[in-house]
Amino acid sequence: MFASLFVLLYLGHLLADYPLQTDHQAAHKADRCTAGWAANLAHAGTHVAICAAALALGVLVLNDVTVSLPVAVAALLWIGASHAFIDRRWPVQWWMNHTGQASWAANGGAAHVDQTAHILALVLAALALSA
Repeated sequence: MFASLFVLLYLGHLLADYPLQTDHQAAHKADRCTAGWAANLAHAGTHVAICAAALALGVLVLNDVTVSLPVAVAALLWIGASHAFIDRRWPVQWWMNHTGQASWAANGGAAHVDQTAHILALVLAALALSA
């Protein structure tokens, strides 16, 4: 069941992070102001909604997917909160500066570390859901 749950959550992530993220959200989700937080939380909310829809579809269509509602709510809250935190950008920058990756960060590597952090959060959510 873990694999099915992860694929559903990853699909939700990809949809929310690319075709459903507005230009405004992408440009301002890390801004340190009220408008930045609004863009960030709207984007994270999209992740929660799309991942919830993906999980619901999985439960309805796939024979191997069953989830506990309280665990699903906790997993979705985790996905939203972790996504909002990672997308503030400073956590990824901090990580790269403190792990000897400052040059890679300056040359486009932050997007890869950002996505890796998001995927780790999704793996942990899928593990919790399948436990």
